[in-house]
Amino acid sequence: MIKKIFSLLVLLIAGGFLVAGPVEDLLKKAGQAADYPGSNILVVFDSTTVDVQPSGLSYFYSHQLMKILTVDGAVQKRVIEIGYDPLSAFVEFRKVKIYRNNGSVEEPDLKKVKDYAAPARAIYWGAREIMIEIGRLEPGDAVEIETFKKGYTYALLAQDDEDRYIPPMRGHFYDIVPFWSDDPIIEKVYKTIVPADKPMQFEFYHGECQTKVRFENGKQVYTFSKKDILPIKREPNMVDISDVAPKLLLSTSPDWEAKSLWFYGVNEDYKSFDPTPEVQAKVNELLKGAKTELDSISVLTHWVADNMRYSGISMGPGEGYTLHNAKMNFTDRCGVCKDKASLLISFLRAAGFESYPAMTMAGSRIEDIPADQFNHSVTVVKMADGKYHLLDPTWVPFVRELWSSAEQQQNYLMGVPGGADLGITPVSPPENHYLKINGTSELKTDGSLEGEFTVTAEGQTDAAIRGIFTRNYKTDWEAGVRAELLRINPKAEIVSMDFGTDPIDYISGPILIKMKYRIPDYAFVGSDEILFVPLSSNNLFGRYMGHLSLNTSLNERKFAFRDRCSRLVEINETVKIPDGFLAGKQEYLVENKGTAASYKGSIIQDGDKLMIRQTVVLTKRVYEPEDWKEVKAVVDAQKAMASTPLILTK
Repeated sequence: MIKKIFSLLVLLIAGGFLVAGPVEDLLKKAGQAADYPGSNILVVFDSTTVDVQPSGLSYFYSHQLMKILTVDGAVQKRVIEIGYDPLSAFVEFRKVKIYRNNGSVEEPDLKKVKDYAAPARAIYWGAREIMIEIGRLEPGDAVEIETFKKGYTYALLAQDDEDRYIPPMRGHFYDIVPFWSDDPIIEKVYKTIVPADKPMQFEFYHGECQTKVRFENGKQVYTFSKKDILPIKREPNMVDISDVAPKLLLSTSPDWEAKSLWFYGVNEDYKSFDPTPEVQAKVNELLKGAKTELDSISVLTHWVADNMRYSGISMGPGEGYTLHNAKMNFTDRCGVCKDKASLLISFLRAAGFESYPAMTMAGSRIEDIPADQFNHSVTVVKMADGKYHLLDPTWVPFVRELWSSAEQQQNYLMGVPGGADLGITPVSPPENHYLKINGTSELKTDGSLEGEFTVTAEGQTDAAIRGIFTRNYKTDWEAGVRAELLRINPKAEIVSMDFGTDPIDYISGPILIKMKYRIPDYAFVGSDEILFVPLSSNNLFGRYMGHLSLNTSLNERKFAFRDRCSRLVEINETVKIPDGFLAGKQEYLVENKGTAASYKGSIIQDGDKLMIRQTVVLTKRVYEPEDWKEVKAVVDAQKAMASTPLILTK
């Protein structure tokens, strides 16, 4: 990795970059489909030059040459699309050429470029796409494209003319440049030209590149180049590709504290969180029964989480880093993560708390170069202990947590007075997300199984199971629970079902499901033996044990991997078996001890009863490659209990 903060006098010289020459010569040297097995397109070169102005306004000039290797590649590139947000960016095709395999060259008419509303779901911020139709291509053909863009990828406040393209943190520049691709690239070059008085820091992650820095016409010119980039072979359940693939981060912002202070100031100046009389009245109403600090925070967080719909629409000033104000959010009761976070901050301030916004990256890591690696907004509140605590009203609707543990081991940046450094959320203990199944059953000589069981869960596991009720009509609740039993055996009959308290009432306590059942012909019955898998061991409610979906075919892993959340699973069942039968595994014990994951499973016979016990502990959400051996052993052991019938003999 390379990390430098350059002053005006630093000069770093590296090797050569993009090979010059006629396009036809480059295509001849590029290779054929046989040279790149499994690839449909070959990127001969991918070059971008960014000219940064003193205001931070940036002009991006991109030039790319792609060679079609297969018929599938021809279909993929029959249309070229580029997305942009008109509130903050302008983009256009400057040149498009098609080089036919027979030597002819065509230039599509750029007047036929289409500009249309981009497809959208849940977030409707006016994003658009420009599109040009390339038409029919054949393997061996190539497409050359030059594009121009000015602006940035996030919108702040509506401005006039060129001001709308200046980034929110005025005067600064940042970029996140992937040096990976699903298509092989012969050479990729990224060049940035910045004013001499803007020291820029950068780092190249997960690999190496050629780097050159020089002065040119009173400006600093940074050039980064990498050759022979091949697609990364992905692994099941691996972390986000940006966490492991080569990438370049650049920023003129000095540090995260500066970004934190800016984020704090821009929202305070906009008065995003000033409570309105209507907000104050609602907060007063909600807090009538609150007795403690945590009571108040919990009531307000869950009200915003449950009562504000996730639906983002363009609502004028206040997109991007500036959060919409309390009046808009409380009136409309819809928005994206930043709107829900903003309304909760307003509620907390109305209740007398000190509260601010924070930014985070759901799904991948934030690196230490202060480029804007954020896709999610949350809330922080200062409690009596003097510490800031994270709240996420977007991820906790009908969840018993205030901060979703599906976001553990995740970086965040608070926008607070005095500034803050980049933080990371801690691991949530497995016992906070337990699933407990306790049952008794009786196996008849005709192979039928009768019994009952209870299911309780907490934390993220509670939220997952409670989704049977919160995501469905009440008339479908019983069918949703019944489906868990029918997945094991389609002949299952429900004798009775009880949900304890109202399943929608997640505040009162953990989810509880009780069920009595009967399953005809559950076991295979022979002349002197019976084969069956105890119900609780047979992946009952297995959909809510995320680790069971991990693909354990890999013996080793190259990359880190992830589960939904840390987790504790405890399964206990007592099975009464017919008189005179003995289990082949009267004293069965499997135990895998580890720090990342552990498993203990046992079967003990006591007279006509079998006691089946399983305990699974998974300690993290994100695991390192060296953790795989332990996790794989645990998953395989639990799956073995579900797939290996017990043999009872007379």
